[in-house]
Amino acid sequence: MSQDIRHDWTRDEIAAIYHSPLLDLVYRAATTHRQHHDPQEVQVCKLLSIKTGGCSEDCAYCPQAARYHTDVNVQPLLPYSEVIHNALQAKEAGSTRFCMGAAWREVRDNAHFDRVIEMVKGINALGMEVCCTLGMLTESQAQRLKEAGLYAYNHNIDSSEEFYEKIITTRTYADRLQTLENVRNAGISVCCGGIVGMGETPADRIGMLHTLATLPEHPESVPVNSLVSVDGTPLENRERVSMWDVIRTIATARILMPKAMVRLSAGRNEMSDAEQAFCFMAGANSIFAGDKLLTTPNPNWDRDGEMFDLLGLKQRPAFKHEHQQTQAMV
Repeated sequence: MSQDIRHDWTRDEIAAIYHSPLLDLVYRAATTHRQHHDPQEVQVCKLLSIKTGGCSEDCAYCPQAARYHTDVNVQPLLPYSEVIHNALQAKEAGSTRFCMGAAWREVRDNAHFDRVIEMVKGINALGMEVCCTLGMLTESQAQRLKEAGLYAYNHNIDSSEEFYEKIITTRTYADRLQTLENVRNAGISVCCGGIVGMGETPADRIGMLHTLATLPEHPESVPVNSLVSVDGTPLENRERVSMWDVIRTIATARILMPKAMVRLSAGRNEMSDAEQAFCFMAGANSIFAGDKLLTTPNPNWDRDGEMFDLLGLKQRPAFKHEHQQTQAMV
């Protein structure tokens, strides 16, 4: 099974996959998906903004940047009890992974980080996979999160290295890759993907996937986000990206990184059930549920439940990968 896991993909090889006839591409991705995953199974995750707005970064897509005039209100770090309450609600609604996002450029060793550590411990005790996205992270900070029970850390590379500097100037592509290395060295599962629809070319999407697929270890989770244009940001006038571009990106990611969870992330609120079904066919096997994804709209629990019933999908249990590894050792 592991013989088809490669880390030496070239850009030309990835381009050939990405640009192959669409139905052939989706068929190949679906076949790969079925070799490594239960095609009826989708992991449901909940993403909560635990500290909102006021960020010093200049990410052109983000309404939480302090320099942009958006409708996002600055909210300090939430209290522990409120976060645990949210996690319990998410678990009762069917989520098996709870992700906490803080609008920080980087993690600082202070009382706020101490509080996040306690949140990680509390959510881990609920039996949920706990994930954080807190900005740049040192290896010692990653180790503290690991010891607290952090399961995964999200830190997206957003696009290709060539296009990246057109979207963000306050941190480098190398900074992002260093954080990924720090997370990996601490033994934490890596969640890393990008955004489609920022004005990048297909070559940039291919470049992003090349970066991910040639890492020493593939990310266990690859989110594919569709840009949600927000008034007040530099990308406010970007039209919605073609679903076919999203599907090509998902299918290519599935073929390059067969064992990864490919997450259909931001932008689902604008997608029909048929469009999402095509994404699942192309290899997506995770979504974020709940009516808000950090600060942007997202389908509510009821709508997703109806879609799952329609498509015959079921929810993936928490820690399934670990259970499989344990059974294989017995």
